[in-house]
Amino acid sequence: MPSSRPGLILPPPPASSGPGWRALGLIFTAAETTLGAPAAAGRFLGALPGRLRRLPESAADVAVSALLLGFRRPVATLTAAAVVTMGPIAAAGAAPLFRTLESSGTAPAREAPRKVERRDADLAARPAPPAPPGLSEALARLDPGFARPVGIAVMDVESGWLASSHGDAPFPQQSVSKLWVALTVMDAVDSGRLALDQGVVLTDADRSVFNQPVTHLIENGRFETTVRDLIRRALIQSDNAANDKLMGLAGGPAAVQAFLASRGMSGIRLAEDERRLQSRIAGLSWSADLSAYGAFEAARARLDPESRAASLRAYVEQPYDGATPAGIVRALAALHRGELLSRTSTDFILETLGRVTTGPMRLRGGLERGWRAAHKTGTGQDFRGETFGLNDVGLVTAPDGRTYAVAVLAPQVPKGSPERLRVFQNVSAAVVEHWAGLTPSSPPANPTGRAD
Repeated sequence: MPSSRPGLILPPPPASSGPGWRALGLIFTAAETTLGAPAAAGRFLGALPGRLRRLPESAADVAVSALLLGFRRPVATLTAAAVVTMGPIAAAGAAPLFRTLESSGTAPAREAPRKVERRDADLAARPAPPAPPGLSEALARLDPGFARPVGIAVMDVESGWLASSHGDAPFPQQSVSKLWVALTVMDAVDSGRLALDQGVVLTDADRSVFNQPVTHLIENGRFETTVRDLIRRALIQSDNAANDKLMGLAGGPAAVQAFLASRGMSGIRLAEDERRLQSRIAGLSWSADLSAYGAFEAARARLDPESRAASLRAYVEQPYDGATPAGIVRALAALHRGELLSRTSTDFILETLGRVTTGPMRLRGGLERGWRAAHKTGTGQDFRGETFGLNDVGLVTAPDGRTYAVAVLAPQVPKGSPERLRVFQNVSAAVVEHWAGLTPSSPPANPTGRAD
């Protein structure tokens, strides 16, 4: 096989080449090997005694060939002689060091691609035991009776049972979809296409809508940060501009959807980045002039109220970013089991979700002391006293380490009502009760006046 590295080049031998030409080829091969990688030099030295044993029968021919070459090209001959003479001497002195480095593992080596093994094409196709008796009915009784039903799903990560109420219906995700963008970016990190510490520059063109605190750091038209920082901002603070920039780095909505399909995460759909999605929900078309502070809200206020109401109804009835509660908990469970990303990337995502600051009184509000939550919230637009999309999904872990994937998706809830928080708290409280070995019955009161 031809070598892929540059080296000394010996012209092809003539058809009637004799032992002299073969011997000269051996000399050039020795020189090229010596000038190559250290490991190659070591291998050459190991094979050198056998090669030298084959030289006597053609020694005279070598001498004649070298003499003739010397008369024709004296400079080339002296150079080759120096390389052939000094190269093996230097390599012989360094060979023990090379062998030591190679055996100790300190020599640089290319990292093998990190692959994620999957057992089934679709997570929903995996066999699972039935949910505990009565749990799905108990979850259904937690629905507070808002304008539209609330989607609920709970899954035991270890055993795989799944209990749900409206678990297979699609609901608006809102910022829950930031989780799938982050996973797609981390898959690119696993494959070497992106790096967590890779530099990223945000400019005025990267401004989004609503919650985007990172854009306040753009000074003189730019802000320098990293992929790692953007992921943390998108998940912990639910920063829309950070999410939109990450989606662009990942390859756009199609790349995120392709990642979801590659991991068998059916029941989850991604539409567009936040600025385009929110524009479409409101009945607007995104344009760069809407990125100025207050421009989006002003343009939305100028819309005909009935047209805006029709746009919101169309969204919640057939959400562009729709996901089923069952699909979400299956994906969360697979994430926790390390089936979606490398172990390092999985730990980074779970640690980041554990630091989420939004929605402290949703799922977290119904957990008891000793429980932990790693979650992602989503909150839609307000109109006429209602919020169109109020969600919280995540992994809740009991004091003994048992983990449950939970999703609560409320498509239309009264704005400012404590009931809209209580439905989240009641679901997580039901999980706590189940873990404690009790049959979930009447939900705990647990009223709160804190922000959601």
